[in-house]
Amino acid sequence: MIEYLSNYLIEYNQNFAVLNYLTLRTVAGTITALLISIFFGEFLINALSRFQFSQIIREDGPKTHLSKSGTPTMGGIIIIISLLVSNLLWSDLGNSFIWILLWVTLSFGIIGFSDDYLKIKYKNSKGLSGFQKLIFQSMAALFAIYIYIANHGNDIYFMLPFYKDLIFPISTIFFIFFSWFVIVGSSNAVNLTDGLDGLAILPVILIAGALGIVAYASGNTIISAYLYIPYIQDSGELIVFCGSVIGAGIGFLWFNSYPAQVFMGDVGSLTLGAILGCLAVMLRHEIVFAIMAGVFVLEALSVIIQVASYKTRRKRVFLMAPIHHHFELKGWPEPKIIVRFWIITLLLILFALASLKIR
Repeated sequence: MIEYLSNYLIEYNQNFAVLNYLTLRTVAGTITALLISIFFGEFLINALSRFQFSQIIREDGPKTHLSKSGTPTMGGIIIIISLLVSNLLWSDLGNSFIWILLWVTLSFGIIGFSDDYLKIKYKNSKGLSGFQKLIFQSMAALFAIYIYIANHGNDIYFMLPFYKDLIFPISTIFFIFFSWFVIVGSSNAVNLTDGLDGLAILPVILIAGALGIVAYASGNTIISAYLYIPYIQDSGELIVFCGSVIGAGIGFLWFNSYPAQVFMGDVGSLTLGAILGCLAVMLRHEIVFAIMAGVFVLEALSVIIQVASYKTRRKRVFLMAPIHHHFELKGWPEPKIIVRFWIITLLLILFALASLKIR
């Protein structure tokens, strides 16, 4: 919106051209989302408490979590509102990449909201069934993929990190399936990770920042040629969206840091995971994203391994899954688990970003 306004104002004063600069709009979007989430957050937390939208604590979980009973949930609404407002203000609304992400934000937000609401209404931790959630997620993801193919059908290929020449053209069918797997898998992986105060949100912030760097490089002909990565027209605009994710995430972390005043809920975790997965697909850096999101991948794998082991051998591999609960039951303090997972994520991101140059 600001970009359209600046194009009008330029006719009267050329200095307004600064509002078109990608770097300025990224910083402005980050600050806007941060301020909205901080100032709106207090109001929303009070409203959630007043309506008794409280987190349902699993009875089979660590006993230390019982003290968190009554903490408001669905705090992800703060993030979604901050993201939407910031991007409607600062993003180029003529860019199809932005509209794909806005769709993903809204659709997965509605799915997460429905899941949280059912948990609160029936006072259990089930919400939507796994099958229902997968169907709705798949519908939302497939529509996003359809919009991408309709606008960027020529950019369908698979790329391996650390190699400048290993870029393979892939069929549309494979692209659809693989993209669906990345988006839905990322959504659920972040959802599984969101079990401790602040555990999921900072890795999301860090990964969004890293993907923003990839977006800026991919959308710049000079930088992309220097790094031997394919140039993707108009993808540089994605850094504005990534900036908004960072701002909204930091603002939410203000309230979600240990001990949390509000929980993200599925409305936040499902949405943020889908956004990261969608960014990776549009930037054609799915493998690099998987490296960055190693903590999320580990959390999801721990659940898969635990379930498979119990169904086939009637034995558990971990004391409890996802794996952060395993460390809790081994006696690790919650803040120590959170910070160590943050550190691991930072190291993985640095390693993944190194792949952009080491080819």
